[in-house]
Amino acid sequence: MNLDEKLRSTTPEKYGGNYGQHLLEQYRLYVEMTDRISQRRQTANGFGLSINTALLGIVGLVASRCTPSQVFTMIAVISVAGLLMSYGWYRLLCSYRDLNTAKFAVIHAIEAHLPIAPYAAEWLAAGEGKNPKLYKPFTHIEVGIPRIFMLAYLASLLYSVVMLIVQSCVGGVPTP
Repeated sequence: MNLDEKLRSTTPEKYGGNYGQHLLEQYRLYVEMTDRISQRRQTANGFGLSINTALLGIVGLVASRCTPSQVFTMIAVISVAGLLMSYGWYRLLCSYRDLNTAKFAVIHAIEAHLPIAPYAAEWLAAGEGKNPKLYKPFTHIEVGIPRIFMLAYLASLLYSVVMLIVQSCVGGVPTP
């Protein structure tokens, strides 16, 4: 069963005289719900950025108040937390991207039954996301941010683990 067949629960003839009016109202509601998904994605971005900023602030606080061995241990712990949090943020953004892709496929299917199809036309005018000179989907850009944080946390984790090993082997206390 294709999307258009799945979309239609009945025919206009069976539905009755209000079919067109109800179709348009459902379309409006669906577009509004799709926009809300984008707003939730922006909220998730703000949350992810806030958590990562707080974790980096904690690293600064720990570095200024703890012994070197405590600093390396705390950096390792914070790095693991940051990696996990950033990965969750990344997966959440991917989930929102996939959901929006599905929602826009449904919008395009609904538009096939309306007099005009503005979202389908807009997507076509944007090169369907295939030509970055015309349009680069925001999601492709935003998923890079948690990836950057993951790389930074991974580097930080590796550094702190190496420094803890050096500290335990040499017996000295390297400074961060």
